Amino acid sequence: MPDLTDPRLADCRRLFLRDFELPVRIGVHGFEQQAPQRMRFNVDLFVPLAATTPQADHIAEVVDYDFVRERILERVARGHIQLQETLADDILQAMLAHPGVRAARVATEKPDVYPDCAAVGVEVFGIKPAKGPAP
Repeated sequence: MPDLTDPRLADCRRLFLRDFELPVRIGVHGFEQQAPQRMRFNVDLFVPLAATTPQADHIAEVVDYDFVRERILERVARGHIQLQETLADDILQAMLAHPGVRAARVATEKPDVYPDCAAVGVEVFGIKPAKGPAP
């Protein structure tokens, strides 16, 4: 979904979290509200190389992967979510709120909805607006 030729991403590295699975209380149907459903999360973060190229090989010099997992866990812990779109949008906003992140892609999947397909899901992508000169 992200256009990797977008010039705003040209000076970025891509960090990612793949196939993070959690039980999530999600869904609009009555049967979905009875028990958590298995969900899978995939997140890509685009971070500027200039701000995240370690000089001292120290975690404080980069965006920590723990941040991604923690924001997802925090959102899921807030309670039942009706729609995957809401969940994906909330996680995207949490990713973009990090000062070291320029852009993010968030994909959510429910792999157990239909027996004849691998998953149903939602994907969103966002880039922070460019900062203009100070007035």
